[in-house]
Amino acid sequence: MKVLVTGGAGYIGSTICSALEDAGHTPVILDSLVNGRIEFVKNKIFYKGDIADEKLLREIFNEHPEISHAIHCAALIVVSESVEKPYEYYRENVSKSNELFNNLKSCGCNNIVFSSSASIYDASPNFMVTEESPLKPSSPYAKTKYIMELVLQDYCSSFSNFRAIALRYFNPIGADPKMRSGVYVKDPSHVLGKLVDTAIGKNKEFHITGTDWPTRDGSGIRDYIHVWDLAQAHVKAIENFDSAFLTKPPKTKNYHVINLGTGKGVTVKELLKEFENVYGKEIPKKEAPSRPGDVAGAYANENTALDLISWKAELHINSGIEDSLKWNNIRENIINYNSK
Repeated sequence: MKVLVTGGAGYIGSTICSALEDAGHTPVILDSLVNGRIEFVKNKIFYKGDIADEKLLREIFNEHPEISHAIHCAALIVVSESVEKPYEYYRENVSKSNELFNNLKSCGCNNIVFSSSASIYDASPNFMVTEESPLKPSSPYAKTKYIMELVLQDYCSSFSNFRAIALRYFNPIGADPKMRSGVYVKDPSHVLGKLVDTAIGKNKEFHITGTDWPTRDGSGIRDYIHVWDLAQAHVKAIENFDSAFLTKPPKTKNYHVINLGTGKGVTVKELLKEFENVYGKEIPKKEAPSRPGDVAGAYANENTALDLISWKAELHINSGIEDSLKWNNIRENIINYNSK
């Protein structure tokens, strides 16, 4: 089938597009390239533009009327930046997404898979969260995801044929195992990117940000999921979209929430140790205060994903580390940083 993928030139979006193609589907990509990379859409159906551009969206559906589902990945995603730039985050992630959903409905595309985030969960005493766990988004970024989930719920309740699955991502790591795409920002804000940059000498030392969280070693706890596993979940969500609503009636009309994680919690210090084992040597490190918007963290209960879309994470955290290192070695051969 043909699937519209917004943000399909980004790190996660491009990997989803590769997974769709490998499974025999055709992604139709819409990306502004404000953050995405032109290199990731080579030889794919690609439209450059804004997700809120109604005219462009109608053009896409006129040229590809068989599109039946949309995967909405396009968003600003840096937690600390969202604290500094709340206006931009609410404009890009909320206002424009609302326009997108309304325009998709007008174009007859009523099956939506939304890239949400586990950052919307409240702190859990044992750090494991289910889809029913309390929510408490603590950063503007997390709040934009929470707001858009509410918007989607209202669309699903108001329009009888409009259905959505919100996939709450935990912490993606790694790269496409076939090395077609990966992390491309020069100064990554996520933990594994910073570990790689420290290992290659780009950073003087790795900062363990936050060491007094109520975890087993004081560092934040996360559920690190290989980006390829994450991409496979989107393929499963598309392929099992109808059955997900038949298998289990959603709590909210026409709207499902699914956690995407491994079901295993790993602290930053444990990730650091795994990284050093894979890399083969120690890296310089330093304990530091937590960053604005940081939380202790959480890991997923993975039962709902298996029940509704027949998906389960398969790749070990070491595979994510290995693929990140491999990608870093070839990244500058693929990406031309002198152009977009």
